[in-house]
Amino acid sequence: MLPFARVTIVGLGLIGSSIARAVQATMPTVRLTGYDASAEVRERVRELGFVDDVADTAGTAVLDADLVIMCVPVGAMGAAAAEFADDLPADAIVSDVGSCKASVLAELSEALPKATIIPAHPVAGTENSGPDAGFATLFNGRWCIVTPPPGADPVAVERVTSFWKRLGAAVETMEPKHHDLVLAVTSHLPHLIAYTIVGTASDMEEVTQSEVIKFSAGGFRDFTRIAASDPIMWRDVFLSNKDAVLEMLQRFSEDLTALQRAIRWGNGDALLDLFTRTRAVRRSIIEQGQDDAAPDFGRHH
Repeated sequence: MLPFARVTIVGLGLIGSSIARAVQATMPTVRLTGYDASAEVRERVRELGFVDDVADTAGTAVLDADLVIMCVPVGAMGAAAAEFADDLPADAIVSDVGSCKASVLAELSEALPKATIIPAHPVAGTENSGPDAGFATLFNGRWCIVTPPPGADPVAVERVTSFWKRLGAAVETMEPKHHDLVLAVTSHLPHLIAYTIVGTASDMEEVTQSEVIKFSAGGFRDFTRIAASDPIMWRDVFLSNKDAVLEMLQRFSEDLTALQRAIRWGNGDALLDLFTRTRAVRRSIIEQGQDDAAPDFGRHH
């Protein structure tokens, strides 16, 4: 039995369009409705045809939905939900895909005080954005973290969990604030570092006469991939999860100072110990199937 028969996706960028395509591939009898605040995006989605109907208003989009998935930037969740609050069916479940959970839960709960809200975060994506960027296999073998509020209906939680499993994801349940701390380490801080390094290189271009770009080795090149992610989405992530990000940034700053001291004083043993430990982390990621061991990270030349 399918967990949902009528699904509405609000926000039709990379993640929203990938969900729609994955639903088409794995649950073809599900009725899909899409909505995006951009008229240009709505028209493009009609051309691409990965939903059954594209609504011109948020209220119309949710009228008969039993699952509504919010795929908008985390800073826009409350305002986007308020647009359809009066039209949401009483028995519908509202979920999302944001990488900050405590703030999203608070915003959705305020905008939809009577709704059943079960937040979720598929830990998947690419540096590309827009409805053309989505693909049906984006969630295969990736984690989706479901973060129900205290006292959530277990049947609703199970339905959302089953939905993501059908899309190919492995599902973990986590408390919202704990999720935000974990993601601050594994996702948000790495993006902040990437933006900083690429920004520094950009500022140096006048001095280096474009040599930073011309001679980009693998490390810098991979940072630029991360830094190419949607700027609006990541602006909202850092502002919405600022407490956890600032906590991790403070810890990182302390560790960076210790590394700086080791280099300054020629402490090779400390450097070797750090690099050995971090190499083991990389091996663990490969062993758990979160990446592969192909040479040069599988990059084709």
